[in-house]
Amino acid sequence: MHKERPSRWSILLQPRHIALAVLLSVFWGLNFVVITVALTNFPPLFLATLRFAIAAVPVFFLPRPPIGWPMLIAIGATLYLGQFATLFPAMAVGMPPGLASIALQVQAFITIAIAAAILREWPTRRQVAGGVVALAGLALVGTTVGANGVTLAGFLLLTGAAVFWAIGNILLRRVGKVDMLSLTSWASLVPVVPLFLLSLAFEGPERIGAAVAGATWLTVAALLYIAVVSTIFGFAAWGQLLKHYPAATAAPFSLLVPVSGTLFAFLIVGETFGPIRLLGMAFILAGLAILVLGPKPTAVVADPA
Repeated sequence: MHKERPSRWSILLQPRHIALAVLLSVFWGLNFVVITVALTNFPPLFLATLRFAIAAVPVFFLPRPPIGWPMLIAIGATLYLGQFATLFPAMAVGMPPGLASIALQVQAFITIAIAAAILREWPTRRQVAGGVVALAGLALVGTTVGANGVTLAGFLLLTGAAVFWAIGNILLRRVGKVDMLSLTSWASLVPVVPLFLLSLAFEGPERIGAAVAGATWLTVAALLYIAVVSTIFGFAAWGQLLKHYPAATAAPFSLLVPVSGTLFAFLIVGETFGPIRLLGMAFILAGLAILVLGPKPTAVVADPA
Protein backbone atom coordinates (compact mmCIF):
# COMPACT_ATOMS: atom_id res chain seq x y z
CA MET A 1 0.00 0.00 0.00
CA HIS A 2 1.37 3.42 -0.95
CA LYS A 3 1.43 6.36 1.39
CA GLU A 4 0.85 9.84 -0.01
CA ARG A 5 2.99 12.81 0.91
CA PRO A 6 3.01 16.39 -0.35
CA SER A 7 4.94 17.17 -3.49
CA ARG A 8 8.11 19.20 -2.93
CA TRP A 9 6.59 22.00 -5.08
CA SER A 10 3.78 24.11 -3.65
CA ILE A 11 1.04 25.03 -6.09
CA LEU A 12 -0.01 28.25 -4.35
CA LEU A 13 2.28 30.82 -2.77
CA GLN A 14 2.42 31.11 1.01
CA PRO A 15 1.32 34.50 2.43
CA ARG A 16 4.90 35.62 3.15
CA HIS A 17 5.92 34.79 -0.40
CA ILE A 18 2.90 36.63 -1.78
CA ALA A 19 4.00 39.68 0.24
CA LEU A 20 7.55 39.32 -1.14
CA ALA A 21 6.25 39.05 -4.71
CA VAL A 22 4.08 42.17 -4.30
CA LEU A 23 6.94 44.15 -2.73
CA LEU A 24 9.25 43.06 -5.52
CA SER A 25 6.72 44.17 -8.14
CA VAL A 26 6.64 47.65 -6.57
CA PHE A 27 10.44 47.94 -6.56
CA TRP A 28 10.72 46.66 -10.14
CA GLY A 29 7.86 48.86 -11.32
CA LEU A 30 9.54 51.97 -9.91
CA ASN A 31 12.79 50.78 -11.47
CA PHE A 32 11.54 51.62 -14.99
CA VAL A 33 11.08 55.28 -14.02
CA VAL A 34 14.46 55.30 -12.26
CA ILE A 35 16.10 53.94 -15.42
CA THR A 36 14.77 56.88 -17.45
CA VAL A 37 16.33 59.24 -14.88
CA ALA A 38 19.71 57.48 -15.12
CA LEU A 39 19.55 57.47 -18.93
CA THR A 40 19.45 61.29 -18.94
CA ASN A 41 23.14 61.11 -18.00
CA PHE A 42 24.54 57.63 -18.69
CA PRO A 43 24.43 55.98 -22.15
CA PRO A 44 22.45 52.71 -21.93
CA LEU A 45 25.20 50.10 -22.34
CA PHE A 46 27.52 51.96 -19.96
CA LEU A 47 24.66 52.25 -17.45
CA ALA A 48 24.19 48.47 -17.63
CA THR A 49 27.95 48.00 -17.12
CA LEU A 50 27.92 50.14 -13.96
CA ARG A 51 24.79 48.37 -12.72
CA PHE A 52 26.39 44.95 -12.69
CA ALA A 53 29.81 46.15 -11.58
CA ILE A 54 28.14 47.49 -8.41
CA ALA A 55 25.90 44.43 -8.04
CA ALA A 56 29.00 42.18 -8.16
CA VAL A 57 30.69 43.89 -5.18
CA PRO A 58 29.35 41.31 -2.64
CA VAL A 59 31.50 38.60 -4.28
CA PHE A 60 34.33 39.87 -2.07
CA PHE A 61 32.33 38.75 0.97
CA LEU A 62 30.20 35.85 -0.29
CA PRO A 63 31.42 32.39 -1.38
CA ARG A 64 30.70 31.27 -4.91
CA PRO A 65 27.45 29.25 -5.01
CA PRO A 66 27.95 25.48 -5.37
CA ILE A 67 27.13 25.32 -9.06
CA GLY A 68 29.42 24.87 -12.03
CA TRP A 69 30.90 27.78 -13.95
CA PRO A 70 28.99 26.86 -17.16
CA MET A 71 25.63 27.23 -15.39
CA LEU A 72 26.75 30.41 -13.60
CA ILE A 73 27.91 31.92 -16.89
CA ALA A 74 24.69 30.87 -18.63
CA ILE A 75 22.57 32.59 -15.97
CA GLY A 76 24.65 35.76 -16.14
CA ALA A 77 24.63 35.73 -19.94
CA THR A 78 20.84 35.44 -20.26
CA LEU A 79 19.25 36.99 -17.17
CA TYR A 80 21.72 39.88 -16.99
CA LEU A 81 23.80 40.39 -20.14
CA GLY A 82 21.14 39.49 -22.70
CA GLN A 83 18.21 41.08 -20.91
CA PHE A 84 19.80 44.42 -20.10
CA ALA A 85 21.91 44.77 -23.23
CA THR A 86 18.52 44.94 -24.97
CA LEU A 87 16.26 46.55 -22.32
CA PHE A 88 18.31 49.70 -21.63
CA PRO A 89 18.86 50.52 -25.33
CA ALA A 90 15.14 49.86 -25.94
CA MET A 91 14.21 52.50 -23.39
CA ALA A 92 16.78 54.87 -24.85
CA VAL A 93 15.52 54.63 -28.45
CA GLY A 94 11.76 54.56 -28.02
CA MET A 95 10.06 52.73 -25.15
CA PRO A 96 8.51 54.90 -22.38
CA PRO A 97 8.84 53.50 -18.83
CA GLY A 98 5.17 52.67 -18.30
CA LEU A 99 4.86 50.79 -21.57
CA ALA A 100 8.24 49.11 -21.05
CA SER A 101 7.11 47.76 -17.69
CA ILE A 102 4.02 46.32 -19.40
CA ALA A 103 5.49 44.91 -22.60
CA LEU A 104 8.39 43.19 -20.81
CA GLN A 105 5.95 40.99 -18.90
CA VAL A 106 5.37 38.73 -21.87
CA GLN A 107 8.31 36.93 -20.26
CA ALA A 108 5.84 35.36 -17.79
CA PHE A 109 4.07 33.47 -20.57
CA ILE A 110 7.34 32.62 -22.34
CA THR A 111 8.65 31.24 -19.02
CA ILE A 112 5.58 29.05 -18.54
CA ALA A 113 5.84 27.75 -22.12
CA ILE A 114 9.54 26.92 -21.80
CA ALA A 115 9.00 25.30 -18.38
CA ALA A 116 6.28 23.07 -19.84
CA ALA A 117 8.40 22.12 -22.86
CA ILE A 118 11.72 21.54 -21.07
CA LEU A 119 11.02 20.92 -17.38
CA ARG A 120 7.62 19.25 -17.92
CA GLU A 121 6.09 21.64 -15.39
CA TRP A 122 2.57 21.63 -16.77
CA PRO A 123 0.36 24.51 -15.59
CA THR A 124 -2.86 23.66 -13.75
CA ARG A 125 -6.27 24.64 -15.09
CA ARG A 126 -6.41 27.48 -12.59
CA GLN A 127 -3.00 28.75 -13.74
CA VAL A 128 -4.06 28.54 -17.39
CA ALA A 129 -7.28 30.43 -16.64
CA GLY A 130 -5.46 33.11 -14.68
CA GLY A 131 -2.84 33.41 -17.39
CA VAL A 132 -5.47 33.81 -20.11
CA VAL A 133 -7.24 36.59 -18.18
CA ALA A 134 -3.94 38.35 -17.46
CA LEU A 135 -2.84 37.96 -21.08
CA ALA A 136 -6.11 39.56 -22.18
CA GLY A 137 -5.26 42.50 -19.95
CA LEU A 138 -1.78 42.71 -21.39
CA ALA A 139 -3.25 42.70 -24.90
CA LEU A 140 -5.67 45.49 -24.00
CA VAL A 141 -2.82 47.60 -22.70
CA GLY A 142 -0.82 46.81 -25.83
CA THR A 143 -3.48 48.43 -28.00
CA THR A 144 -2.45 51.81 -26.55
CA VAL A 145 1.15 51.51 -27.76
CA GLY A 146 0.76 53.48 -30.99
CA ALA A 147 -0.34 56.60 -29.14
CA ASN A 148 2.87 56.82 -27.12
CA GLY A 149 5.57 57.16 -29.76
CA VAL A 150 7.05 53.68 -29.42
CA THR A 151 9.61 52.91 -32.14
CA LEU A 152 10.00 49.58 -33.93
CA ALA A 153 13.60 49.31 -32.67
CA GLY A 154 12.44 49.88 -29.11
CA PHE A 155 9.71 47.25 -29.43
CA LEU A 156 12.03 44.61 -30.95
CA LEU A 157 14.76 45.20 -28.38
CA LEU A 158 12.24 44.93 -25.56
CA THR A 159 10.88 41.68 -26.97
CA GLY A 160 14.43 40.31 -26.98
CA ALA A 161 14.81 41.34 -23.34
CA ALA A 162 11.65 39.37 -22.45
CA VAL A 163 13.00 36.23 -24.15
CA PHE A 164 16.34 36.46 -22.31
CA TRP A 165 14.52 36.97 -18.98
CA ALA A 166 12.37 33.87 -19.58
CA ILE A 167 15.39 31.69 -20.40
CA GLY A 168 17.15 33.00 -17.29
CA ASN A 169 14.11 32.08 -15.20
CA ILE A 170 14.32 28.48 -16.35
CA LEU A 171 18.04 28.34 -15.61
CA LEU A 172 17.39 29.70 -12.11
CA ARG A 173 14.85 26.94 -11.54
CA ARG A 174 17.40 24.30 -12.51
CA VAL A 175 20.16 25.32 -10.09
CA GLY A 176 18.23 24.01 -7.08
CA LYS A 177 18.45 25.36 -3.57
CA VAL A 178 21.43 27.70 -3.41
CA ASP A 179 21.93 31.04 -1.69
CA MET A 180 20.30 33.47 -4.10
CA LEU A 181 22.16 36.57 -2.88
CA SER A 182 25.45 34.80 -3.58
CA LEU A 183 24.20 33.59 -6.96
CA THR A 184 22.99 37.08 -7.94
CA SER A 185 26.31 38.68 -7.05
CA TRP A 186 28.53 36.10 -8.73
CA ALA A 187 26.36 35.99 -11.86
CA SER A 188 26.65 39.80 -12.02
CA LEU A 189 30.36 39.35 -12.79
CA VAL A 190 29.51 37.74 -16.13
CA PRO A 191 28.10 40.75 -18.04
CA VAL A 192 30.49 43.46 -16.80
CA VAL A 193 33.32 43.05 -19.33
CA PRO A 194 31.10 42.23 -22.37
CA LEU A 195 28.84 45.21 -21.62
CA PHE A 196 31.81 47.54 -21.21
CA LEU A 197 33.29 46.39 -24.53
CA LEU A 198 29.92 46.91 -26.21
CA SER A 199 29.72 50.36 -24.67
CA LEU A 200 33.19 51.26 -25.94
CA ALA A 201 32.33 50.00 -29.41
CA PHE A 202 28.89 51.59 -29.83
CA GLU A 203 28.90 54.56 -27.43
CA GLY A 204 32.57 55.52 -27.52
CA PRO A 205 35.05 56.64 -24.85
CA GLU A 206 34.15 60.31 -25.32
CA ARG A 207 30.50 59.75 -24.44
CA ILE A 208 31.45 57.54 -21.50
CA GLY A 209 33.87 60.15 -20.17
CA ALA A 210 31.28 62.90 -20.54
CA ALA A 211 28.74 60.80 -18.64
CA VAL A 212 31.11 60.23 -15.73
CA ALA A 213 32.10 63.91 -15.61
CA GLY A 214 28.49 65.10 -15.84
CA ALA A 215 27.00 62.76 -13.24
CA THR A 216 24.75 64.43 -10.64
CA TRP A 217 23.59 63.25 -7.24
CA LEU A 218 20.21 62.36 -8.79
CA THR A 219 21.63 60.18 -11.56
CA VAL A 220 24.09 58.53 -9.17
CA ALA A 221 21.21 57.80 -6.76
CA ALA A 222 19.27 56.33 -9.68
CA LEU A 223 22.25 54.13 -10.56
CA LEU A 224 22.52 52.88 -6.97
CA TYR A 225 18.80 52.09 -6.86
CA ILE A 226 19.09 50.11 -10.11
CA ALA A 227 22.16 48.19 -8.87
CA VAL A 228 21.33 47.60 -5.19
CA VAL A 229 17.54 47.55 -4.91
CA SER A 230 16.52 46.29 -8.34
CA THR A 231 19.44 43.92 -8.99
CA ILE A 232 20.88 42.63 -5.70
CA PHE A 233 17.64 42.54 -3.71
CA GLY A 234 15.33 42.10 -6.69
CA PHE A 235 16.94 39.12 -8.37
CA ALA A 236 17.80 37.46 -5.04
CA ALA A 237 14.11 37.69 -4.06
CA TRP A 238 12.97 36.54 -7.51
CA GLY A 239 15.33 33.59 -7.30
CA GLN A 240 13.86 32.64 -3.92
CA LEU A 241 10.38 32.50 -5.44
CA LEU A 242 11.56 30.38 -8.37
CA LYS A 243 13.44 28.13 -5.97
CA HIS A 244 10.30 27.28 -3.97
CA TYR A 245 7.59 27.25 -6.65
CA PRO A 246 7.05 25.99 -10.20
CA ALA A 247 7.63 28.61 -12.88
CA ALA A 248 3.91 28.61 -13.77
CA THR A 249 3.15 29.70 -10.19
CA ALA A 250 5.86 32.31 -9.65
CA ALA A 251 6.29 33.91 -13.08
CA PRO A 252 2.77 35.42 -13.39
CA PHE A 253 3.40 37.57 -10.31
CA SER A 254 5.71 39.66 -12.47
CA LEU A 255 2.52 40.88 -14.13
CA LEU A 256 2.09 43.17 -11.13
CA VAL A 257 5.18 45.04 -12.34
CA PRO A 258 3.35 46.82 -15.19
CA VAL A 259 0.62 47.94 -12.79
CA SER A 260 3.08 49.60 -10.39
CA GLY A 261 5.31 50.70 -13.29
CA THR A 262 2.46 52.46 -15.05
CA LEU A 263 1.33 54.12 -11.83
CA PHE A 264 4.83 55.40 -11.04
CA ALA A 265 5.29 56.56 -14.64
CA PHE A 266 2.09 58.59 -14.33
CA LEU A 267 2.90 60.05 -10.90
CA ILE A 268 6.58 60.85 -11.49
CA VAL A 269 7.11 61.54 -15.20
CA GLY A 270 3.53 62.34 -16.22
CA GLU A 271 3.07 59.43 -18.64
CA THR A 272 -0.66 59.31 -19.35
CA PHE A 273 -2.99 56.42 -20.07
CA GLY A 274 -6.69 56.15 -20.78
CA PRO A 275 -9.56 53.86 -19.84
CA ILE A 276 -8.37 50.99 -22.06
CA ARG A 277 -5.07 50.71 -20.22
CA LEU A 278 -6.86 50.96 -16.88
CA LEU A 279 -9.17 48.13 -17.95
CA GLY A 280 -6.15 46.09 -19.00
CA MET A 281 -4.55 46.60 -15.60
CA ALA A 282 -7.79 45.44 -13.96
CA PHE A 283 -7.67 42.25 -16.07
CA ILE A 284 -4.07 41.65 -15.01
CA LEU A 285 -5.02 41.94 -11.34
CA ALA A 286 -8.01 39.63 -11.92
CA GLY A 287 -5.74 37.05 -13.52
CA LEU A 288 -3.42 37.14 -10.53
CA ALA A 289 -6.41 36.80 -8.19
CA ILE A 290 -7.39 33.60 -9.99
CA LEU A 291 -3.86 32.27 -9.48
CA VAL A 292 -3.63 33.23 -5.81
CA LEU A 293 -7.15 32.83 -4.40
CA GLY A 294 -9.37 29.83 -4.12
CA PRO A 295 -8.99 26.41 -2.52
CA LYS A 296 -5.50 25.02 -2.38
CA PRO A 297 -5.14 21.90 -4.53
CA THR A 298 -3.55 18.84 -2.94
CA ALA A 299 -0.55 17.61 -4.91
CA VAL A 300 0.62 14.14 -3.95
CA VAL A 301 3.30 11.69 -5.01
CA ALA A 302 3.65 8.01 -4.20
CA ASP A 303 6.03 7.04 -1.41
CA PRO A 304 8.35 4.34 -2.81
CA ALA A 305 8.36 2.66 0.64
